[in-house]
Amino acid sequence: MKESFVSVGIDIGTSTTHLIFSEITIENTASGARVPTIKIIDKSILYHGDIHTTPLRSNTELDGEAIKVLIESEYEKAGIDKATVATGAVIITGDTARKENAREVQKALSGLAGEFVVSVAGPDLESIISGKGAGAAKFAYDRNTVVANYDVGGGTTNIAVFDHGEVVDATCLDIGGRLIRFKKGTLEVEYVFHKIQKLSADLGIKVEIGTVLTEPEIKCITAKMAEAMVESLKITQRNDQYQTLVTHRDFTSAYKGTTFVTFSGGVADYIYREKMPDNVFLHNDMGVLLAQAIRETFEAAGAEIIKPIETIRATVVGAGSHTVEISGSTITYTE
Repeated sequence: MKESFVSVGIDIGTSTTHLIFSEITIENTASGARVPTIKIIDKSILYHGDIHTTPLRSNTELDGEAIKVLIESEYEKAGIDKATVATGAVIITGDTARKENAREVQKALSGLAGEFVVSVAGPDLESIISGKGAGAAKFAYDRNTVVANYDVGGGTTNIAVFDHGEVVDATCLDIGGRLIRFKKGTLEVEYVFHKIQKLSADLGIKVEIGTVLTEPEIKCITAKMAEAMVESLKITQRNDQYQTLVTHRDFTSAYKGTTFVTFSGGVADYIYREKMPDNVFLHNDMGVLLAQAIRETFEAAGAEIIKPIETIRATVVGAGSHTVEISGSTITYTE
C-alpha cells in the first residue's frame, strides 16, 4: 500500500530565503503477514517558491516579522495549508546563523511552519543536505565514484564529500560572496567579516567600513579565497591562511584523489555561466568575482567541474526532500 504526504523545506540564508514543497511517497514493501517494511519510493517537488533577499534589521539582526510574512505569502501562493504539511525542515544557514537573534527567529517560525524540525543549521548538516539537494550524492552513486560538493553562499562555503553516494566527510569555510558588501553603486565597504578583513590585511589590502576598494584589489581577495577552497581537498598544498577560514573543524581525512567537484549555492549560478554580467557588482558584493575566481582556480588545479541538478536551491531542496528517513516498523494487533 502506497501513501503520500507533503514535506516543506525553508532555507533562511545569508543572501536569500526560499521555500519548496515536496511530495514524498512511501510503501510497505513486505509481503503478506510479514512485519511491515516501509520505504520511501518517490520524491517530487510540488512547488518552487520565489527567491527572496533575506530580510535584515541590521548587519547583526534578522527581521523576524518580515521573514514570517514572506513565508506565509509563499504558503498562500502554493495553495497549501500548514495543517496538511506532515514533515520537513526550516533551517537558518550560513552567516545568517551567526546573527544575534537567530535562535529567537527560529522559535518564532516553529509555530508557523508546522510541527517538525526548525533549526539553526550547523556546518555539517548544511553541507550534507546541500550536497544531497544539489544531486552530488546521486552523481557519486550513479558513477560509482567520489564527489565533493561546494555549497557557496553569501557567508559560508559548506563542503561535503560523497563516496559512492554515501557522505563520508564534511567541513565548512568562512568564504562567501557577501562577506564584503558595498554601498549601492560604489565600491565603498559597508560590511566586512573579520576573517576576510584579516585575509585581506595579509595580502596588503586594508579593508574597513568606509574603505573604497578597487576592482583589482577585490580580485586579489577573491583569488585567495578560491585558492583556500581548492586547498580544502589537498588538490594543492595548503597555506597558513587556510586554517583561519575553517569554521569549526577540518576534514578528518585527506581527499587528494578527488577530482570530481560540483558547486551549489547562490554563487554557483555564476560559476556555471558562459558569460559574466557586464556589471560584476550588481549585487553590491564580490559574489560574481568570487565565482569567476573559483572556476579559474579549480580548472587550473585539474579538477573536473560537474554541473549539479540544483545550484541556488540545493539547500532548500535538501531540507524539503532529504531530511526524512523511514526506520523500523509499527504494528498493531488485537487480543
